Amino acid sequence: MLHHVHPEEDEIEIVEEYIGDYASVSSIVREALPFEIIATIGGVIAGIILSGMTDELELIPGLIVIAPAVLGMRGNISCTLGSRLGSAIHMGLITKIENNPELINNISGSLLLSFIISAILGLMGHFITIAFGLESAGALKLMFIAVLAGLSSGIILSVVAVFLALGMFRFGFDPDNVVTPAIATIGDIVSMLMLFLSAKVVLLL
Repeated sequence: MLHHVHPEEDEIEIVEEYIGDYASVSSIVREALPFEIIATIGGVIAGIILSGMTDELELIPGLIVIAPAVLGMRGNISCTLGSRLGSAIHMGLITKIENNPELINNISGSLLLSFIISAILGLMGHFITIAFGLESAGALKLMFIAVLAGLSSGIILSVVAVFLALGMFRFGFDPDNVVTPAIATIGDIVSMLMLFLSAKVVLLL
């Protein structure tokens, strides 16, 4: 007696096996836990960098107001980019770096968001500082620092996100479990470092 094999059933079994591998509790914990621990350490390192910016914080009034916001903005935009890249890779939309419209659009959109939000952040930092009766270095200076730090860290983290997402997928890891905490960690350190260097540039001008 012949048994007919249905391709649809085979495809369902393959999908279920794929989901089981990537969505099990053990795989999620196994892949994400090390990076979550590293993310915690990264936050401490960012705090150490901030503690070394005492001179810049004193010489540029209002810088302390925008510093936490720069970290938050960078994390939100870069982690979202990492998530979108992971989803696009799973869907087969991104398989290589060269001449990939999906990849270019994701990075371009993230950098444009970084520019817009950074400019708004610098402006808000100035007016909020003034509203609380504190001295401000000025809207232009704070905007310049925020934009320079936001764009420079955005470019660095975009490159890291792309290679990390593609690399993790090719080595059999789920990018959704790895890229977001990794980018959050690297983002805190890079953003704080770029903020520090941007403040240095302003002081030299």
